[in-house]
Amino acid sequence: MKNTFKNLLILGFFLILGFTGFSQKDSIKLASNQVLIGEIKSMDQSILVFKTPFSDSDFKIKWWKVNEIYSRRHFIVTLTNGKRFTTSINTDTINKKNVNLIHSGDTTKTNLNKITSLDPFTGGSFLKQLELAFDTGFSLTKANNFQQLTVNASANYKVSKWNYLNSFSLVYSRQDDTDDIRRYEANIKIQRFLPNDWFLSSGLDFLSNSDQQLKLRTTGSLGAGYFITKTNSLYFGTGAGLAYNNERYTNSIDSKSSLESYFAAELNKYDIGDFSILTSATLSPSLTEKERVRFDYKLSLKYDITSNIYLKAEVTYNFDNQPAEGATKGDYTFQTTIGWDND
Repeated sequence: MKNTFKNLLILGFFLILGFTGFSQKDSIKLASNQVLIGEIKSMDQSILVFKTPFSDSDFKIKWWKVNEIYSRRHFIVTLTNGKRFTTSINTDTINKKNVNLIHSGDTTKTNLNKITSLDPFTGGSFLKQLELAFDTGFSLTKANNFQQLTVNASANYKVSKWNYLNSFSLVYSRQDDTDDIRRYEANIKIQRFLPNDWFLSSGLDFLSNSDQQLKLRTTGSLGAGYFITKTNSLYFGTGAGLAYNNERYTNSIDSKSSLESYFAAELNKYDIGDFSILTSATLSPSLTEKERVRFDYKLSLKYDITSNIYLKAEVTYNFDNQPAEGATKGDYTFQTTIGWDND
């Protein structure tokens, strides 16, 4: 009898511990009525990353498939109206179509489809909040011994009111009887989010392009922008500001500095099954060089093979109506690469 009572006490103790651990976990209920218990890692671009104890890899779930969500933790939440705050999140007990966001003593009721991003506020280290991507491609043709190497890398770190973006791109090709072609590009960008979908932006860009006889163009920019629309399927943003150019060409006589204005737009459509499309354009009329205009354009199509492996096809185009002597006005690259990301 004593042993039985002792065993029941031990069992009860472990049940209490199990219940306590269970209560600290996040839970979601899907449209299929399936309930998952675990940890919300993040939600961005309409994809919820969810970790469970019984799976070696994280689940990636379409946001529209989530009907209910419950958590005792706090998250950095972004809504379609541009509001961002640190809050808890739980499905409303009366109206299951809404969630309650409790922040700074206030409660906001909203629909799940009005949440565009969700990032844990506590327990998230720098590395966990860092989004990385790397892709590469190589082409080899027997004719003229043509070889081309392409490398792209990016790092994105986003917190409540700031977004830090860094990227690097390399295109190198060579073939018999012609000069080698080299194109290097690096970008550092910082965004400060403001109320009502406005943001401030500063950036530092580097470009080296042998086809345009450009040894190095260094551009520092400062401006502001506005997200015209931002939903769980796409965002479209615009921006404008001033930029300062320092350009060094192969012919040092052509090297110069100038002040420009810029007008930019970016569209990202990411809820097309396993596909996503990113396109951006920047028009830069010069303020110090008469009638000079530069234009940069990018179109990228990405296909997710698995949750971390992807294929990408990308076109970039750079135009300068007043290039260095002997250089082309326009230059473009086309890349097909395979890559990895930790989204």
